[in-house]
Amino acid sequence: MTELRTSWTGAAALLFDLDGVLTPTAVVHEQAWQELFDGYLAETGHTQDYQESDYFDYIDGKPRFDGVRDFLASRGITLPEGPADDDPAHPTVQGLGNRKNLIFNEIVESHGVVPYAGSVRFIDAALAQGLKLAVVSSSRNAPAVLKAAGLDGYFPVVVDGQVAADAGLPGKPDPATFDYAAGLLDVPAEDCIVVEDAVSGVQAGSAGHFRAVIGVDRGAGHQTLLDAGATFVVDDLNDLL
Repeated sequence: MTELRTSWTGAAALLFDLDGVLTPTAVVHEQAWQELFDGYLAETGHTQDYQESDYFDYIDGKPRFDGVRDFLASRGITLPEGPADDDPAHPTVQGLGNRKNLIFNEIVESHGVVPYAGSVRFIDAALAQGLKLAVVSSSRNAPAVLKAAGLDGYFPVVVDGQVAADAGLPGKPDPATFDYAAGLLDVPAEDCIVVEDAVSGVQAGSAGHFRAVIGVDRGAGHQTLLDAGATFVVDDLNDLL
């Protein structure tokens, strides 16, 4: 335990994923994706139902529209791309992605967002150590979720799905968004630690030149995250204090 508690203190910056690391909104994303694809598969008469494992296998941690494409490909389905602002009712990649976003926001607005208590304590401890902080999330809803959780004041840099799209950055498992956040913090990647709960995010951190990758197991599994490239895995960021 002492080794865990000292493993992050020599870094200059922490690059946090959001959903599942700082807030329990990964569960909300799971729920929104299941509602989306349950409805779509039923509407189109596909017999292979959406499974819980589909979220971790094809969707978790990826940019929204990549998740749509990869899930559909797993079912042998190819849809037109559609415009970025496509109607959520349209059967296109963009339309389905926008429909999922509506479902997600409806759930958040109904139930609110309460951050993980251990994550808040860890953030406070990191700031007390003088570390710089950033959020690196594939979700385009990251600023709204941070605000709803009362965490927006902690993070001067937020690289979300919209920032990545505007900058032309590939999403996780590519390390580009983490590298971009490190640059905005003016900290070399070698002095940054990535904190992730998704396999694709851990793979992104492992593929970069970062000091370490902390895996947070919110359901993916310790060994799965280690196999993806995590330096070590904890059940909660409070374990690092």
